[in-house]
Amino acid sequence: MKHLLKLLDLSAEEITELLNLADQLKYEHKNGIEHKHLAGKTLAMIFEKASTRTRVSFEVGMDQLGGHGLFLSSSELQIGRGEPVCDTARVLSRYCDGIMIRTFAQEEVEQLAEYGSIPVINGLTDFAHPCQILADLMTIREHKTTLAGLKLCFIGDANNMSNSLIVGCLKMGMRVSVATPKSYPYNPQILAFAEEYGDQFELTDDPKVAAKDADVVETDVWASMGDEAQADKRRVDFAGYQVNDEIMKLAKPDAMVLHCLPAHRGEEITAEVFEAHANEIFDEAENRLHAQKAVLVKLLANK
Repeated sequence: MKHLLKLLDLSAEEITELLNLADQLKYEHKNGIEHKHLAGKTLAMIFEKASTRTRVSFEVGMDQLGGHGLFLSSSELQIGRGEPVCDTARVLSRYCDGIMIRTFAQEEVEQLAEYGSIPVINGLTDFAHPCQILADLMTIREHKTTLAGLKLCFIGDANNMSNSLIVGCLKMGMRVSVATPKSYPYNPQILAFAEEYGDQFELTDDPKVAAKDADVVETDVWASMGDEAQADKRRVDFAGYQVNDEIMKLAKPDAMVLHCLPAHRGEEITAEVFEAHANEIFDEAENRLHAQKAVLVKLLANK
């Protein structure tokens, strides 16, 4: 494992190794055991999209690991004024030990990895959100003790979150059922991957079908960053794709609910369901820190 660009690149064994390391680092942090694995290391953190959880969790994570997270807004970098990604990659490789980027195009992340000589971490693109899904898998395993054999239901947009959920959950032996309107099709690369898993994967436009007997119900905002101009239209198109009491009655009685945040209560999820499962949702948010620390240690500790 040289980079974390998308979960399609990782094996089930590599994901399990990261989850086990995340559990260990979380235990050590909760028990006051220092783990300065990245003393003297610097992570360049490039942000072309707004962030709460990604920025704070990476910056705090680097600090807890003994290193330094360097916040770089694209508006303050030459990359924001047209400098080629390949040149930025080569320059940062001379200064820093790793790059984390939160941006729009997956191609930009791939180019940083291609032209740079240090590990690159995808903090989010329009195609994939691997760090979030590692935190989600960690949270599910904490609450359910296992992953294999569980059913995850995702209701909402065919976006970066659901792309990565499909890949990560299927690789870890889970069944995945996603419900989204037919007018919002999934990326062909994701569908081609999922089809290899046969009846472990289900794609439907009926949220009630997807939710039946689910162990985990997950959703995300209907209009992701970059889709704000479509927000009104999407509220109409996704009106029947809300996680509410009716949906939760179809899932298993002990089903958990996840949401990557921020949540728009009253749209993709009701306030009642959100608050009933707030403990799980904020465990998920916290686990961004621990899962990403595992990625950082894996990629940077021995470089």
